[in-house]
Amino acid sequence: MADGGEVAQALWYVGPGRAEIRDERLAPLADGHVRVRAVHGAISRGTEALIAAGRVPESEHRRMRAPFMGGAFPFPVKYGYATVGVIEAGPAALAGRPVFALHPHQTRFDVPAEAVAPLPADIPLSRAVLSANMETALNAVWDAAPGPSGRIAVVGAGVVGALVGLLCARIEGAEVTLVDVDPSRAELARALGLNFAAPDDAPVDCAFVFHASASAAGLATALTAAGDEATILELSWYGAGTVAAPLGGAFHSRRLKLISSQVGKVAPSHRATHTYRQRLDAAIKLLADPRLDVLLAPAVAFRDLPARLPDILKPRSGVLCQLITY
Repeated sequence: MADGGEVAQALWYVGPGRAEIRDERLAPLADGHVRVRAVHGAISRGTEALIAAGRVPESEHRRMRAPFMGGAFPFPVKYGYATVGVIEAGPAALAGRPVFALHPHQTRFDVPAEAVAPLPADIPLSRAVLSANMETALNAVWDAAPGPSGRIAVVGAGVVGALVGLLCARIEGAEVTLVDVDPSRAELARALGLNFAAPDDAPVDCAFVFHASASAAGLATALTAAGDEATILELSWYGAGTVAAPLGGAFHSRRLKLISSQVGKVAPSHRATHTYRQRLDAAIKLLADPRLDVLLAPAVAFRDLPARLPDILKPRSGVLCQLITY
């Protein structure tokens, strides 16, 4: 058992655009639990920007709760779901093991032993913060189920969009293009072995299109890129905002299919063969690719997050995945 009374520090969103670090006293470690010392974390820019702005719709307050979240929407709330650390106490079989956990940003924390995923030795701890993003991307590809030798566009070259593109490029004969308004994303596409296009030059007649830009303009680009009877898979989450979906034009005549994907459930195509944990383990194994380090922004110290978050979360910050070091 770990001693009781240890004090940890956690990041809390306390008002629109404001965050602070609070002390949290840890209780004695319960049976069947582990104590994790955080080493790295990551900011999920898309989701956490909405949370920092207080834009979680009231209808989604329950569904948007993250594992081990503290507080309640809109504020104050302790949020986050990308932490990599080392087991300090708990079952002997896990002692000293590096693990990934879906836990808010916090220096030390206790969770049930089954809530941590041990990390393979070939994955650096810094890259392992992408586990949740990779799980989202993997589930999206399972939802769309693209076939071989097809043209695929991914509109929105953020972290999830880039990971979707990388996974689609593993499909035999697939021709994958990342589409983004930011021309600097061309360098990201090259690093991942993908094509790149600005929206005006996006490929057309695509068999599958993934939309991950969280903008009406991006959705319009995705619909335009789709070929006859193509699937457009919507990965964006708009929070309390609304978005215009341009369903005139060729939407009906081309018999397009617009579907959603959300990581809260395993894709139907794999639900019979994969539990949530098996899906996460599969996603973690995909992080062995060293090209993924291009997604990580230089680390920010945990203690500096309250001051740095406004710049990290602002639109067009240039940050893909903000790495945190504890």
